[in-house]
Amino acid sequence: QVQLVESGGGSVQPGGSLRLSCAASGNTATSNCMGWFRQAPRKEREGVAGIYTGGSSTYYADSVKDRFSISQDHAKKTVYLQMNSLKPEDTAMYSCAAGRIRRTDDTWNCAPTYWGQGTQVSVSS
Repeated sequence: QVQLVESGGGSVQPGGSLRLSCAASGNTATSNCMGWFRQAPRKEREGVAGIYTGGSSTYYADSVKDRFSISQDHAKKTVYLQMNSLKPEDTAMYSCAAGRIRRTDDTWNCAPTYWGQGTQVSVSS
């Protein structure tokens, strides 16, 4: 089992920044990637970003490229999502997940196995 605890959500004005954190504990060796997902009301869950925990490979959804950055601190078993230039459409419940890499034709994503409880991000003026 892996336990994940997110923090760092909140309310911010458009153009602002937030940094989300996801601290992992338990048998993290069963996972080789961490991902951030979000779900807005009446919308499907979207994979936002992911990172390979055994290296530095990352991926991003097109909607957040050049604005969001995912990183990790192995010593703290923590993954971060730095969110800059936030837009109202970024408003959602953000959840982190630990899972296994799933390769696609030209890239990869993180297929989740374990989920955190989520943290709300609201962007409005």
